[in-house]
Order: sequence, then structure tokens, then C-alpha cells
Amino acid sequence: MTMPNMLSPATEDQALLRTAGVRSLLEQVRDSTRVSGDGTVELLDVALLREEGIDRLVHAAIFGKDADVRDTARWFIGELAQEIGVRPASIHDLYLARGRGEVGGFTVPAMNIRAASYDTGRALFAAARELEVGALICEIARSEIGYTDQRPSEYVAVLTAAAIKEGWSGPLFVQGDHFQLNAKKFKADPKAEMQAVKDIIREAMHAGFYNIDVDTSTLVDLSREGLDAQQQTNYRLSAELTAYVRHYQPAGVTVSVGGEIGEVGTENSTPEELRAYMDGYNRELRRITEEQGTPVDGLAKISVQSGTTHGGTVLPDGSIADVAIDLETLRTLSEIARREYGMSGAVQHGASTLPASAFDKFPEMETAEIHLATNFQNIFYDHPAFPADLKERMYEHCRQNFPDERKPGDTEQQFIYKARKKALGAFKRELWEIPEDSRAHIRETLREQFAFLFRKLRVDGTAATVGRIVAAPEMRRCGPATLRMKAAADDWDLSD
Repeated sequence: MTMPNMLSPATEDQALLRTAGVRSLLEQVRDSTRVSGDGTVELLDVALLREEGIDRLVHAAIFGKDADVRDTARWFIGELAQEIGVRPASIHDLYLARGRGEVGGFTVPAMNIRAASYDTGRALFAAARELEVGALICEIARSEIGYTDQRPSEYVAVLTAAAIKEGWSGPLFVQGDHFQLNAKKFKADPKAEMQAVKDIIREAMHAGFYNIDVDTSTLVDLSREGLDAQQQTNYRLSAELTAYVRHYQPAGVTVSVGGEIGEVGTENSTPEELRAYMDGYNRELRRITEEQGTPVDGLAKISVQSGTTHGGTVLPDGSIADVAIDLETLRTLSEIARREYGMSGAVQHGASTLPASAFDKFPEMETAEIHLATNFQNIFYDHPAFPADLKERMYEHCRQNFPDERKPGDTEQQFIYKARKKALGAFKRELWEIPEDSRAHIRETLREQFAFLFRKLRVDGTAATVGRIVAAPEMRRCGPATLRMKAAADDWDLSD
């Protein structure tokens, strides 16, 4: 009779194969770092880790042959980062300090890293190290997680590895951007769509996303009479999701939560809408917390609409139309958010394709945060060093798999511009395997763009301010199951 806690021969063989993969990974980096028998990570040579070890670990974190190898690599990167000083953190305290008027004069860039995330992340952190930038956010939206094939645990590991590689350290703000309710799905099954958003929030926080933008603005109903009624579903569900975040956030961390009052690409937001949303949100959050018996922190920022669209408006020749952004809307709403509600200010979405002359205006308006995405992807795709054959295969993939992205009257250029982001996940490995000399040229162009933005947004030199205000707690995790199992086995000594 087989005992319940024993493995069958087939299962045992599979476990041994998985263990062999984990052992191979650890042996590849044992000159720079190793794991002791009790699962403790020891950093032996940080220069050697940056030179070659971190590249091996991050490759395994993305492309490891099985879940044990991938999970081990991600865990290993996280543990090394704790030693080096790259720790996931919440920007909540910095934003509340801004709401109190203790800091200001800069706009925090929140950057969606979609294409070749390790290379793009390296460019970002190289610029941030050179300019001593601490006030920056790396983010990914709920939709992007799907089409770029980057689950939260992978995303955190890749960006952490990029920071380690480039010698940047400090609190690492990783954000769930537009953790959004789909209006059509919500109408069909409200409970299921809410649960889907709650599930991604919980997964993301477990991975190290300590900044979450809850977006229920898709449910604003302009057909209803009065602003409170129009915003009611939006603020009610925002409060419910905030309470959910607070219930599951890690001990010692107050996750930064942002709300949104108007879907990007619609009519510009107004002070009256902001007050209707925030007053309703605060009432609803008080009601929820009174029922639970525990008061919780509310929002740290508020996203508004001031004239932009995600990705910009594409003209028939593939170029981007000029945008008439309403800077006074940003100034007014930021002032109200700080003065009346203690938040950091307003958040501007869909800004990466604005003209270069626009970016220094955001700090002047005391805009709290600006979201940047599409232009980094554009730099990657349109760079002269990007292989032409790979680009054409990616474009053909879009033609074959995403025909619905082509709207009536769209030119080929308009269709490709809008659809090509959806090829990133399917070609993730091919993007990684672009020759290093080509990748280095692309990284340098991206580094220059990040440096330009950091200067324009006046976040250069903010590392000291962030370090003074933000506490990045030490978060140690148990190693993956196979690693723990073999570390305890008599015939397995990773420190020998």
C-alpha cells in the first residue's frame, strides 16, 4: 500500500528533473552569489553579479524551462535586491508629504515598460542612476499584462534585475496602472468583473506592486441627472477596491492607491466632477470602514482628463496629431486635490507622445504624476538598429491575429501603429535575442529619452528626498518548494 505522503515513481522523476534545472541555474551564478543549505542568499561579488550573473538569472526568470526554475530565479533576484538596496516600496508617504506642502516642484514619471522590458528597464535605471532620480514609477496596466505576456512576478523580477544591472538602488515603485473594470463585462456580470480586478490586485501586491491605480471611471454614467449620480458607481467601487487593497496589503506597507474621475480621451474633467467623486468616495470609504471597525487610508492621487488620448491620435500617414492639452485644468484640479483632500495632486495620462516642449509645463502646474508609455515602444520599434525582418514578422502577426484593430477608413500605417503593441508578448523571446550590439544602440537612445524626461519633469536629484521620506521595508520570502526541499536533503549542499 502506498503511503499518502510518498511520491509515485513518475512524480518523483518529474521532481528530480525540476530539481536538476534549479541546481543548474544556481551553479551558473555560484561565483557571484550562492544559496546556503538553510536557503539564505549570500552575495559574494556584486561586480561579477552585474557583469554576468544577473543576466543569467533574469533570463531564467522569463524563459526558464519550468515553473520551478522561473520561480527560483525570481526569488533569487528579489533576495539579492534586498541585500543591494533595491526594494519594492509604496510612494504613498511621498505623496501625502506633497499634499501637506512639504515637497513639490516636480512631476513623478510613471512609465509603462512594455517592449523588451529588461533592455528598456536597463536604459531607464542607467539614466536614473546618472541623474540621482528617486521619484520614478515603473508600471504596467491590466491589459498590458495580457498582451505583453508579463505576469506581475515576472515584471517585478525583470525591473529589479535591470536596476541591479545598472547600479541603481533605492525604493522601487512598481505600479498597477489602470487596474480597470471593463464596462461591457461589468454590465454582463458585475460580480465576476469585480472579482477579476480583485484577483489581479492581490496577485500584483504579492509580487511587489505596492502602488495600485484602481480605475472604475469606465462606469461613469453621463446619462444620469447630477454629478453625484453620474459618479456614484465610480466612487462606490473605487472605495470597495481601496478597502480590498488595505485588507490584503503586506504588513508594514501602506499601498499607494489612485482613483480616476474621467476616462482618458473623453471630455476634460472639471472641479465639480472631482469634488463629486471625492466626496462620494470618502463617504463610501467611511461607511465600509465603520462596518469593518478599522479606519483605512484613502487615495493619494486622482487621475483626470485634460485633452490627451492613450497613444496619441494617429494620422493617416502614421504620424501623431498635435494635442491641445489644457494645462490650467491640471493646475486647478491639482490645487483642489491638495488643498481640499490632502492628496498629492492630479495625474496626467497618455502623455508620452506629446511634443518635447510640453514636458517642463507639468512641474510648473504642480502635476503630481504623468503616465508615459507608447513613445518608449515607438523608439524600440522605429529604431534603425531594430531588425527589419523581425519587425515585418511582428507586423504580419498583427495583420493575421488582430484584424479588429483596423477601423473603417484606417490606413495601413494607422492600423499598424495601433496594433503593434499586441505583438510584444508573442515575440518576447525574439526581442530578447536581438543581437547585443543592436540592443545596445537601442538602449542608448532610450537612455537619452529617459534622461530628457527626468530633467524636464525635475525629478533629477530626488533620490535623497525619496530616501528621507519613504521607508522601503525588508521583505524576505521563502524559497520555492523545490529549493527548500533540496536544501534540506542530505545529499544537497549548495554551499559546498
